Amino acid sequence: MNTNIRNKSAGSPGSGAQVLSDVAETGSAQAEQALKKMSEATADAASLMRDTYSTAAVRTQEYNAKFIEFAQKNTRAAFEFAQQLTSVKSPSEFFEFSANETRKQFEILTQQARELSALAQKIVSATAERVETDVRAHGGRP
Repeated sequence: MNTNIRNKSAGSPGSGAQVLSDVAETGSAQAEQALKKMSEATADAASLMRDTYSTAAVRTQEYNAKFIEFAQKNTRAAFEFAQQLTSVKSPSEFFEFSANETRKQFEILTQQARELSALAQKIVSATAERVETDVRAHGGRP
């Protein structure tokens, strides 16, 4: 039997420890790089959320202001209608006046609904546009 056979996989003394050290350093460097990329992606996502919220909040304030404006106009119109009813002299005059006022208010409410709908669409469009812009700026796709 030949007792001079050496284990060549071990190489020089202490090289096993060096290999383990190299593997640990490589793994550590890769983990650090992955953490850095993940941190950057998280920061980008937070920025996108903040910008998107800001855009939506501004547009929502515009919508709310318009809604309050319409509510005030409609309240005034209702009070004016009630005041004008006091001058009505007959049932036929009451029904004619009520029908005319109802038609007028329906037209006004229809127009107000169109305006509010357009504002709501602007909110959605502006927010989506902001998201697309930010995503493209960071090299992604919308």
